[in-house]
Amino acid sequence: MRDKGFYEYVIHDLLGGMPGITSRPMFSGWGIYKDGIIFAIIADGELYFKADEENQKYFERLSSTPFSYTMKNGKVSTLSYRILPEEAREDKRELEQWIARSVGASIRAKKRRKK
Repeated sequence: MRDKGFYEYVIHDLLGGMPGITSRPMFSGWGIYKDGIIFAIIADGELYFKADEENQKYFERLSSTPFSYTMKNGKVSTLSYRILPEEAREDKRELEQWIARSVGASIRAKKRRKK
């Protein structure tokens, strides 16, 4: 279920004024993009940033949990997105670094799929 209030907070308060940020509805949440590259999702009232082996350490250092959901068959699926830690939300420069790392993770994932 989409939480419009949390979405407004993320888009207007947290990411507002940052160049190149757009969003689109997807499934039961939203995809967040920087210059057309998805780097985050909003789902279940949480903001998740793209993670991979290169930027995973930043999330783990702050005990960030991964995005997971239960499929219709009862199995739990975990995606390569992790909750953006509160510490990253407190400073715009810090947030910009997290965005850059997650955009990089999306670019790397796309390159791996093309091979």
